[in-house]
Amino acid sequence: MWSIPGSESMCVAPRGNAVRHAQRVLDSLHRFFDGDIWYSFKQSRVTVTAAVVTAVLVLSALFAPLISLQDPFDPAALDLMDAFTPPVWAADGSWEFPLGTDNQGRDLYSAILYGSRLSLLIGFASVVFALTIGVGLGLVAGYLGGAVDAVIMRIADVQISFPGILIALLIDGVARAVLPNERHDELVVYVLILAIGLSQWVQFARTVRGPDHRPRRPCSFGPSSSRLMNGATAPRPDEVGSSKM
Repeated sequence: MWSIPGSESMCVAPRGNAVRHAQRVLDSLHRFFDGDIWYSFKQSRVTVTAAVVTAVLVLSALFAPLISLQDPFDPAALDLMDAFTPPVWAADGSWEFPLGTDNQGRDLYSAILYGSRLSLLIGFASVVFALTIGVGLGLVAGYLGGAVDAVIMRIADVQISFPGILIALLIDGVARAVLPNERHDELVVYVLILAIGLSQWVQFARTVRGPDHRPRRPCSFGPSSSRLMNGATAPRPDEVGSSKM
């Protein structure tokens, strides 16, 4: 039986890489579960309870089509005769609608599940958007310094003096004035993400740009600018040691 020279080593190499990768993952998990973060997490009943409640809410939102009683966005599934049905614990309540219905016969339990999906999407996306802008501007301000640093930080100081909800409402109002009503209704999710993200970037920028974490300009023989800016967001060893004392 003929065989291609080197074919056995070619098959063994991917297996060896997969085994090493799996071993690294197991080692990382072992260090995590043996670390201070997991130990502190287990010792706090409030934190564990909050994590369980958060996991239940997130999983309920993700699997809403499977555990909901109806699709609240499907007009064919609504019946006006079911409008204003009281919740199940009321006298005229029914297990068909555990939390009751609204004026259109929409099941409130299903509406909450589907609505939480949209809320989580907007919340997560707006935080990522604010994080991207804040970290980027904070690194630029700390790295360049001078007039650029002064302009970015003064804008942050002015914005932080106003409540975030007012900034978000202002941005949403401008979007309503600029966009037609039909177009605004189509882009309402993106407008909300933009409004919330632009109202929350200041905290990230001020944290990254802190005076103790300001990156310095690289020398001709030193690390690159991108490496300096990436390292600016990580605490120094002396800071980690002092924080544990």
